Amino acid sequence: MVSFSQLIQDISMYYQFIDSPLGAVKISANHSGITEVAFVSHSGQAEPSMLTETAAAQLTAYFAGRLAQFSLPLAASGTAFQQQVWQALGKVPFASTCSYADIARHIANPKAVRAVGAANGRNPIAIVVPCHRVIGANGTLTGYAGGLEKKAWLLKHEQRHKALL
Repeated sequence: MVSFSQLIQDISMYYQFIDSPLGAVKISANHSGITEVAFVSHSGQAEPSMLTETAAAQLTAYFAGRLAQFSLPLAASGTAFQQQVWQALGKVPFASTCSYADIARHIANPKAVRAVGAANGRNPIAIVVPCHRVIGANGTLTGYAGGLEKKAWLLKHEQRHKALL
């Protein structure tokens, strides 16, 4: 039997904000892992946990050009298909790009290019799950929840620091 205190712990959410070169970033987590990394217009009330502190430190290192690979437990909520796409995104190497069709082929569903694009757009854990590394088949920058300027900045940032990492 699950106790009331265990139930409360299971649904507790923790929040933290960091300042980045692209503006405020919100980090959300539950007891299982990171549930969200998102660009926000302003910082809010923080209720940090050890996990959000770790994520904040890793994101700060990423923005400083000292980290290429995140090591965080993730707990994003999504459909089985979205989870499959997000796992594939996590395999796109630092400072590399791929197309939506590449991801569709990687998940053995080559006709699901549009669905991959939709799942990519619903990725709640920006940067850590590197949806910014997915570009159009013709090499152009396509949609990004944070905006194309942020996507371009992230890709250039990774290119600048790839030799150092």
